[in-house]
Amino acid sequence: MTRHLHVLVLVFFVFTASSLAGQSAETPHQVVARVSGSELTLGDLQHNEGGKLLQAQYQFYLSERKALEELIDNRLLADEASRKAIPLEQLLETEVYKDVKDPTEDQLEVYYEGLDTQEPFQSVRGDVLQHIRDLRRAKARAAYVENLRKQSKINILLMPPEAQVDTAKAFTSGSPDAPVVLVEFADYQCPYCQKVNPVIQQLKKEYGDKLTVVFKDFPLPGHHSSEKAAEATRCAGEQGKFWQYHDVLFYSKLLEVDALKEHARVLKLDGDRFDTCLDSGTEASAVKKDLDEAKSLGLTGTPSFFVNGHFFSGVVDYGALKDMVNQQLNHAASGQQLVSKK
Repeated sequence: MTRHLHVLVLVFFVFTASSLAGQSAETPHQVVARVSGSELTLGDLQHNEGGKLLQAQYQFYLSERKALEELIDNRLLADEASRKAIPLEQLLETEVYKDVKDPTEDQLEVYYEGLDTQEPFQSVRGDVLQHIRDLRRAKARAAYVENLRKQSKINILLMPPEAQVDTAKAFTSGSPDAPVVLVEFADYQCPYCQKVNPVIQQLKKEYGDKLTVVFKDFPLPGHHSSEKAAEATRCAGEQGKFWQYHDVLFYSKLLEVDALKEHARVLKLDGDRFDTCLDSGTEASAVKKDLDEAKSLGLTGTPSFFVNGHFFSGVVDYGALKDMVNQQLNHAASGQQLVSKK
């Protein structure tokens, strides 16, 4: 009961704070400071210092999302207990934890041997037993809830923070009318970006005309080959093969200048034209423009993503990216339904 109350309090706090944030976002003319007789508004703050706030807003969103997911789990369990016409505690004991067994004495002793403690086994046995029991119950509960989730229709409406990204002159792949636009800020030398590239290709195949992918350069300071690699990809783009070259770099991971020029030959580009572009630094200013935008947005690492303007970052897998795309597709579909009712 204490844990359940804690969750409710946390969720109340999260959604109350979220509501207040939403109210502020809807009043950009709200005065937040006066300096020497002139006023600074919330709109001024967001426009000029928004990048400094984005990461903090995203961390708050992650806390919101974690609390929301726990609230959903609790609701699914409560609904299942109601459907079976039994108390929640009975559902947990008779359905969720029914196959959970206590550890054997040998298992308890093995676990104890791995502890950094001078306490004798018998004095900590009860705590070890309870800890392992809690772990096994938590695992059983997670598996049970996952099954309930698969049987339920869940539509997450809570959105990550938004920011405006300039895509006017960026390289894009997909339909210009796609309802979902995925913008990636990436570094060709970044191992996480290399790992996520085939995942993005898989998304493009699955969603087709529903998804447009936009690439933005964000060469990190410690990656000495990434800036020239970004220029090389743009030089390939001048000859109509940006995405092919982009994929070669992420696949091969060969980013030295000689290798960059060899990639151009493999893709049957005009080698002399490519070399002139790369050696002259023609595309350096375009790369720097993307880099400056990334800094102004407050981005601190790669890959960083914006899905229809909603920010998220970190090491992501196919499931996480797919959830973000589906969320935006559901949102677009709901908007169309609302329009059709008017």
